[in-house]
Amino acid sequence: MYAVIEDRGNQIKVSQGEVLKIDLNNAEPGSEIVFEKVLLYSDDAGVKVGAPTVAGAKVVAEVLGERKGKKVYGVSFRRRKSSRVRKGHRQKYTAVRIKEITA
Repeated sequence: MYAVIEDRGNQIKVSQGEVLKIDLNNAEPGSEIVFEKVLLYSDDAGVKVGAPTVAGAKVVAEVLGERKGKKVYGVSFRRRKSSRVRKGHRQKYTAVRIKEITA
């Protein structure tokens, strides 16, 4: 059983028990998030495709906490000017575990 959900413009394929990284949500660890924009739902009976969403379908997830991603470096360089700048960035995200998928 799996579903495709939309969260802040991103489409994510999810299945039960899976741990996801979503954009920072400022939710308390242990609380629940409900995703109601389900674009596609699949189980043993078949596949339901929404137009644009599947009516009555939702995905419930448990918040695990806020995490930081891998560090990414950006480099600015100007040729023949002795000018180099290296900046680092770590994106924050919220880790969630999918508890149930209902349709």
